[in-house]
Amino acid sequence: MPIDVLSAGLSTTVQDLGRPGYYHLGIPIGGAMDRYALRAANLLVGNPEDAACLEAVFLGPELAFSEDAVVAVTGAELPPKVDGETRETWTSFRIRAGQVLSFDYIRDGARSCIAVAGGIDTPPALGSRSTYAIGALGGFEGRAIQSGDRLPVGRADVSVAEGRTVSEKMRRNSGSPCELRVVTGLYWHRITEEAGGQFFEDTWKVASEADRMGYRFQGGRPLEFVDREPPFGAGSDPSNITDACYPYGSIQVPGGTEPIVLHRDAVSGGGYFMIGTVISADMDLIGQLQPHTDTRFLQVDMETALAARQERASMLDAIRQRLS
Repeated sequence: MPIDVLSAGLSTTVQDLGRPGYYHLGIPIGGAMDRYALRAANLLVGNPEDAACLEAVFLGPELAFSEDAVVAVTGAELPPKVDGETRETWTSFRIRAGQVLSFDYIRDGARSCIAVAGGIDTPPALGSRSTYAIGALGGFEGRAIQSGDRLPVGRADVSVAEGRTVSEKMRRNSGSPCELRVVTGLYWHRITEEAGGQFFEDTWKVASEADRMGYRFQGGRPLEFVDREPPFGAGSDPSNITDACYPYGSIQVPGGTEPIVLHRDAVSGGGYFMIGTVISADMDLIGQLQPHTDTRFLQVDMETALAARQERASMLDAIRQRLS
């Protein structure tokens, strides 16, 4: 069953849970910026949790369906409409052949996951259908969808009940200000004790440079670095290091002024020091932050990070049990 793209929205791409195993070659895992939302959307329509969906940013697409389908929209509060009639988010609903799915203005968050029973069935690349636009890899011809595209959909059981829903308490939101938990990293010693305290005391704002590669934050006090003799291979700026690997969620602070949290499509290494790493349980929240959102970084230890990951896994288990 093909879906005709009447309007592509702002930046709508095919995403799944990504392509692990190639980071050492410089190819990021990619995939949905909000993995929790993607898993939930797929569960609502009866797909495997790693099925490919559409990820819409701020402005949703307009899609014409040639056959009956079951759809769910999770993540950002971007109200879906079928032939102009509003449907609920985080709830499965039916679309009949010939009907058009469109979207109202965004109410909250930044990225919505649009799941269709059967999944978006574009050809996989390196084991994933996720769009990595910088490398022209995966997705629909390696790029965001465009008006006039026809998106293939896999075969599905369209008898899946509509009205299946994820309760309000199971829908994650960023809060205000958003709080991102951080484990400090190998280069924490490069800044003074006072600068480290200020980093966690200050309230930062999401900058306009916020995309799949990373989110920049502004408004906090600059970092003060400990004096050093630059090592061989590092630049003269105190924020430079000899090239090293970057974990997902690592926080660079070029020049010590504006932190950048590296996200799904980030490069795998480089020459900026990392003040720490946002814990895995909070990475989905970053993908839902709009520019100018107030944000605080909270220092936590590894035990807290692992407990948060388990809590997130328990939430997914609860959704699976409810929808099984």
